Amino acid sequence: MAKLSLRAVQKLTCKKRDAWWTVFLVDPVATRMLIVFARFRFITPNRVTWAALFIGLASAGFFLKGDTQSLLIGALLYHLSFILDCIDGKLARLKGNGTVFGGWLDYVFDRIRVLFCALALMGGQFLRTDDERYLLAALAVVFLDMLRYVDALQIYKMRQSMRTKIEKVTKERAEAERAEAEARAEEEARARAEQARYEAEQARYQAEQARFRTEPAGPQAAQGERQADAPQVVFMEDLLRDNPGTPVETLRQEAGAHNVVDLHEQFRGQFPWYTRIRRMMLRTRVRPHLISGIEFQMFIFIVGPLIGRILLTTVVSAVLLMLFELVIMYKFWLSTRDFTRVMEELAPTPATAGTIAPHLYRGRHRQAAQEALLADERYRAPEPEEDPFFQPYPQPQFHALDPREAQDVRSTMPLGVIPQQPAARQASVRQAEPTHWAQDEGHWR
Repeated sequence: MAKLSLRAVQKLTCKKRDAWWTVFLVDPVATRMLIVFARFRFITPNRVTWAALFIGLASAGFFLKGDTQSLLIGALLYHLSFILDCIDGKLARLKGNGTVFGGWLDYVFDRIRVLFCALALMGGQFLRTDDERYLLAALAVVFLDMLRYVDALQIYKMRQSMRTKIEKVTKERAEAERAEAEARAEEEARARAEQARYEAEQARYQAEQARFRTEPAGPQAAQGERQADAPQVVFMEDLLRDNPGTPVETLRQEAGAHNVVDLHEQFRGQFPWYTRIRRMMLRTRVRPHLISGIEFQMFIFIVGPLIGRILLTTVVSAVLLMLFELVIMYKFWLSTRDFTRVMEELAPTPATAGTIAPHLYRGRHRQAAQEALLADERYRAPEPEEDPFFQPYPQPQFHALDPREAQDVRSTMPLGVIPQQPAARQASVRQAEPTHWAQDEGHWR
C-alpha cells in the first residue's frame, strides 16, 4: 500500500475550526496515528470508539486510587483516550465508512467516560482527604458537561429550524409572486388577444399571428423558467465559513444583497471587534470559543491531576465555561431577534397575533358570539361512541299535549268548515273545537 501524504490527510480529516486544545495538542499526534491505522482493514471507526471508552475507564481506575503517581498515569490515559476519540471521526472521513450509529456511539461513550472519570477522580480525593467539596465538585463537573452538550445540541437544532423556516417562507413567497405574475400575464395576453380579434376581424392571418404571440410558453419552458427563477437563500454564516478572510460587505455584494440572510447582524453590530479576532484566529484553525466542553474536560482530568490542584482547576474551568456559555446564549438571543426581523419582512405577523379570542372570556358578549355560531355547532348531537344512551332532542310542539287532542286537526275536519246540524252533543263538542284550532293554526301560519 502506498504511503499516505500527511498534508493531504490533515486537509481531508481535520476540521476547518476546532478547539485550541485539539488543534495544538491532539491533531499533530492523531493524524500520524491515523496514517498507521488506515493501513489495517480490521481497524474500523467503531472499534476505535470502543478502544477510547476502555482506555477512558482505565484512567478512571487510576483516578480512584488518588495518589500522585496514579493521577499522572490517569491523566496520560485520559489524553490517549481523547486522541482515539478524535481518530474515530477522522478515520470515518478518510475511508468514507462513517455511520449514523457510529456518531451516536461516539457521543454516548463520551458522556459515559466523563461521568466515570469525574466520579472516580473526585471520589478518590474524597476518600483520601475526607473533604466534602470534592463530592460537590463531582456533581458540578457532570452537570456542566451535560449542560454544555445539551445546550449546544439544542441551539444547533434551533438554528437549523430558523434556517428551514426562512427558506420555506422565501420559497412560498416567490411562488405566490410568480403565480400572481403568471395570472397577470395570462390576463393581459387574453385581453390583447380579444382586442386583436376585434380589430383584425377581416384579416385572419394577422389575428392568427397575434394569438400565436400571446399564447403562453409550453410546460417544459415554464418548468425551466421556474427552476431558473427559484429563490436561492444564502446565509452570511455559510459565506463567512467558506471565506473566513473576506469582509462581510464584500460577500454581501458578491452574493446579492437581496438573497443574503444575516442572522448575526446585531451581534456583529454590537461587537465589531469580534470579526477581526475571529478572522485572525481562523488562520490557525482555532475557533473563538476558547473554553468549550473539550477544554473543560482537559483542565479537570489532565491539567488538575498533573499540577496537583484539582479543586482549583475545577472551579476556574467551570467559571470560564459558564462565562463563554452565557456569551453563546446572548449571541443566540440576538440571532433570534434577527430571525424575527427577517420573518417580519417576508411574512408580516397578523394584528391579532398575541391576543386571546373574544369568545374565550366570560361575560355577556359570549351570547352574541354563540349566536353567530351555527345551530349544529351549538347543539351538536353526540356521536354514538361518545354517548351510547343518547336520545334525539325533541322537536318543538305548537299545540297542547292533551291525549284527547293527539289526533291531527286536519284529519278530524277541514279547516274553516262549521257543521250546520251536529249529530250529537258529544260530536258537537268534538267538532266545535277544530274551528278554534283552525283559527290558531292560521294565526301561526
